[in-house]
Amino acid sequence: MTKDPWTDPEPQPGDFDGDLAAIDPRDVQVVEAGSGGKVTIVVGIEGDDAVRLEKLATKRGQKPGEVVAELIRKA
Repeated sequence: MTKDPWTDPEPQPGDFDGDLAAIDPRDVQVVEAGSGGKVTIVVGIEGDDAVRLEKLATKRGQKPGEVVAELIRKA
């Protein structure tokens, strides 16, 4: 059974080389550091981790997303 790098939890180096090679360079936008560009990070937390995050946020008087954002800023 072959792995699908788009759904495999452990993609390997080179898995997306074919997809990247098919990208037309005219469709790529290069953003220099410090240009005000932003990155969106999506975090999924489930089960016991979600419960712990909720308790921590409540103790701090914050929303769970605020706690995660603070942790990312400090990383």
